[in-house]
Amino acid sequence: MRLGFVVNPIAGMGGRVGLKGTDGKVAEARARGADPRSPNRARRALDALYDRRPEATLLTWGAPMGADLAREAGFDPTVLGTPGEGETMAADTREAVAAFVDAGVDLVCFVGGDGTAADVADALDGTDTPMLGVPGGVKVYSSVFAVSPEDAAAVVDTFERTERREVMDIDEDAYRGGAVDPELRAVVRVPVGENLQSSKQTGSGNVESLAEGFADSVDPGVTYVLGPGSTVGTIKEALGFEGSPLGVDVWRDGEVLVTDATESAILDALGERNVIVVSPIGGQGFVFGRGNPQLSPAVIRRCEVEVVASRSKLDDLGRLQVDTDDPELDADLRGWTRVRVGRFERRLMEIA
Repeated sequence: MRLGFVVNPIAGMGGRVGLKGTDGKVAEARARGADPRSPNRARRALDALYDRRPEATLLTWGAPMGADLAREAGFDPTVLGTPGEGETMAADTREAVAAFVDAGVDLVCFVGGDGTAADVADALDGTDTPMLGVPGGVKVYSSVFAVSPEDAAAVVDTFERTERREVMDIDEDAYRGGAVDPELRAVVRVPVGENLQSSKQTGSGNVESLAEGFADSVDPGVTYVLGPGSTVGTIKEALGFEGSPLGVDVWRDGEVLVTDATESAILDALGERNVIVVSPIGGQGFVFGRGNPQLSPAVIRRCEVEVVASRSKLDDLGRLQVDTDDPELDADLRGWTRVRVGRFERRLMEIA
């Protein structure tokens, strides 16, 4: 196994501080106190891979794009180059991937989001080299990613064939304004494995009765942390306000406490009893870890969780999934949960 491994060290920084992405927003993310997310995700994948394949030949790029993390995990990597000075850029990723191809790697594994996936795909254009993503960004629409860093290591270790999958990306400025218009950026070869995510799809179905039932059942004094998406957006309308469609809003006793909240603003607004309301991503089933990084482990641990979804969305999902950046919390969240699907009706779904 000759594996090319590259990290976008700034991917995902904008998520927990409410920027819904990092493209062109690194300075603002840092000013808001954002911490890098992808290096920890990369280290988890590398640790898991070293446990499985310590003999693998690992080719990587200079710090902070992989070499340091590979050594910390126990590998003795071949470093083919280094990024330029200052913040890393898309060109650094493309240069690293081109070098991997020239060195004859069997697979390019990258850590980042959809923008990074598009950069890797650009560099692989015209080659037969497959790619696999470790989810580390805010937007993870593409079907080239493993479900978690550890799942990426499992796919690397076990895959025997590849299939063609889509790289999708969206305009982040439009996304921040509430418009979601995914664009197909490439079709690439990806290892076949059980723990790959699907492309993101939108759910359909009438959720008005669900939202009305939820609004009728709210308890006084409880702080409700309302996640992004159209289903929870309908609940926000039923509660009497127009929320941020792709952000997290906090509501208690008829008052909106925070709109489009960051992780720290959510924590500041929490009370004695708190309930997170989230809807799984259609086509993927993620409850946490895709599109809502403001709902961090620190937030989740202080809240009850209520999952809501249309029947049609659940019909297309075999299970729900979580990827919170905290493996112990992921384990705590797994199991059977009751998902509200109507005014009174609920359906049992497994978080697996």
